Amino acid sequence: MTPVFGHGQLRLYLLSLLDEAPRHGYELIRALEDRFNGMYTPSAGTIYPRLARLEEEGLVEREDSGRKAVYRITEAGRAEVRARAEELRDLDDDLTASVQRLASQVREQVRAASQDLRGELAAAARAAKAASRTATSQAGQHWDAGPQRGDIGAARRAEAMLERFRQAVVRELHARGIAEPRVAELEHLLREAEARVRSLLG
Repeated sequence: MTPVFGHGQLRLYLLSLLDEAPRHGYELIRALEDRFNGMYTPSAGTIYPRLARLEEEGLVEREDSGRKAVYRITEAGRAEVRARAEELRDLDDDLTASVQRLASQVREQVRAASQDLRGELAAAARAAKAASRTATSQAGQHWDAGPQRGDIGAARRAEAMLERFRQAVVRELHARGIAEPRVAELEHLLREAEARVRSLLG
């Protein structure tokens, strides 16, 4: 990505932010992020060394507050901001151009990513269709060429016969009833019939 700040520009912009109000280092990072509409966030490794250099130059002073340090601009720092007011206006114009440039780069990246994603989705859809056709073809071949254990029509007729037999037995039970001693005998007959059917079917 194209560099956001030119040489010395970040140093000057940090001074201008501290001229507005004292800030923590984290607040300076957030202020820069807001200035760039979230498209650029400087790292702590970028901000804190510059703040330390400004402190060494006597342009800012640091006050430790608990676990955080508050940075305040000094009179020398304010004098530099006033002396470089025109440069700051140019810098603000440069930052606006940087925001536009970053937005353009982000749009291009999103466009390229969208095209790649559409291509990947299309390829995945083609692969899924091909796999489905292959599976269907293999299933058909398996059905046609696989071992056939008897005729389907005959099996259905046999199933219908068994259903008719079941219904006939149920009608007899409802019409005549059955005594308890006969239940065991019926169960024995049904188990014997089941065994003979299994033997018949092989």
